[in-house]
Amino acid sequence: MKFEEYLVSLLKPLGVYDLRPGAINRGELAAYGGSLDGRLAELDDTAREMNLTTAQGFGLERIEALLPYRPVCHTVRERRAALAALLRIGGDSFTPEAINDTLRGCGLNARAEETGQPGYVKVYFPDVAGIPEGFDRLRVIIEEILPSHVDVTYVFWYNTWGMVAGWHPTFGDAAASGLSWYGLAIENDGNLDYPE
Repeated sequence: MKFEEYLVSLLKPLGVYDLRPGAINRGELAAYGGSLDGRLAELDDTAREMNLTTAQGFGLERIEALLPYRPVCHTVRERRAALAALLRIGGDSFTPEAINDTLRGCGLNARAEETGQPGYVKVYFPDVAGIPEGFDRLRVIIEEILPSHVDVTYVFWYNTWGMVAGWHPTFGDAAASGLSWYGLAIENDGNLDYPE
């Protein structure tokens, strides 16, 4: 219900005002109602942006302004998830599970594994073959998240010939895909696990 109709319904039982369309009192209520409709839209927008799970624009920008870096993301959904992960960083965020949860703050699925050698971890990107786009920014974020005494080795992976052959059984099929050699090396069907 628009505010004009709401105001008319409030005043009508009094029987004092001429509330017919075109009447002066009705015009005044229309002006008030239009103004209130605009304010309500602004309040709805502000309420949406105040909540990380529903923010789409300036709310996400304000949260990012509080952090020392912005996640490398392509969609609003990824951006929300990354910011939520960054906001969860706390003093007890140094278990392997907590670190991997926090690494979601990069904006890309990054995973850290212990190497068996104290003080060393390897970080890999299971969903991205090759070097991820924006790796320089990702590296800064990852090295801020991980404890400073830990030495980080980055592991990148590419498709094997067996993987490529599964998607493109012949060279003709591979050529028809329009991918370069590098494109074939990093193509991902979305169902791959990180190769060991």
